[in-house]
Amino acid sequence: MELSGKKINFLGDSITEGVGASAPDKVYHQVMLRKYGLAAVRNYGISGTRYARQINPTLNEPSFDLDFCQRYAGMDDDADIVVVFGGTNDFGHGDAPIGTPDDRTPDTFWGACHYLYSHLIEKYPAALIVVMTPLHRLNEHFTNGDGHQKKYNYGNLKSYVDIIRAAAEYYGIPVLDLFANACIQPQIQASREQYTVDGLHPNDTGYAYIADRLANFILNY
Repeated sequence: MELSGKKINFLGDSITEGVGASAPDKVYHQVMLRKYGLAAVRNYGISGTRYARQINPTLNEPSFDLDFCQRYAGMDDDADIVVVFGGTNDFGHGDAPIGTPDDRTPDTFWGACHYLYSHLIEKYPAALIVVMTPLHRLNEHFTNGDGHQKKYNYGNLKSYVDIIRAAAEYYGIPVLDLFANACIQPQIQASREQYTVDGLHPNDTGYAYIADRLANFILNY
C-alpha cells in the first residue's frame, strides 16, 4: 500500500504521544510524515493510557483512565490508515482483569481488544487498520505489573501481547509484532542504551527505527 498522500490516525499511549523524543518532530509518526510523504498524521496518543477500562480510578493521574475504547470515537473520520499501539500500560498498571476470548466489553483486556477492533472496523470500513504490539521493556516478566503495582497476578507482558495478536487475528487485522521482531530488548544494556531513554520509552534512534518498521510494514501490505 502506498503511503504518499495518505492520512493516518495514531491511537496510543506515551510512545505515540512522544515521551522520550528530544523534540516533537522526532516521534515516529512525525518521522513518517516527512520521510514518506504523508498528507496528515493525527496524534491521539495520551501518556499512561490503556486499552481496557480501569476499575479503580488512577489517583493523581485521571488522564491515564482515558482508555482507547472511549477515545477511538473522537478520532477524525477520514483516515486512510488507523494505527493502534498500546497494551504496555494495561500490563504495567491497569487493573482490568484479563478476561476470556468471549468477552466483548472494555471491562477486561480480552473484551477491550475485541471492542476496539470491531468498532474501528465499523468506523473505518475502507481504511487499513494496523495493530502494533508493545515493545519489550524492563520488568516485563513481572506478573502483577511493572514494579509489582497490581494486587493480583494478571500475567506478564507477553500474556497481553498474545491476546493482542489473537484478537487482531480474529478480525483479520494485520499485526506489526514489535515484541517478536523488533530486535529491541532493554534487558540487555547495549540495546536499552541504543534505542530507549529508560528501558521503555524510545529515544530518537528508537523512534526512527519504529517509523521505518511501520512504514515498510504498510508499504508491503
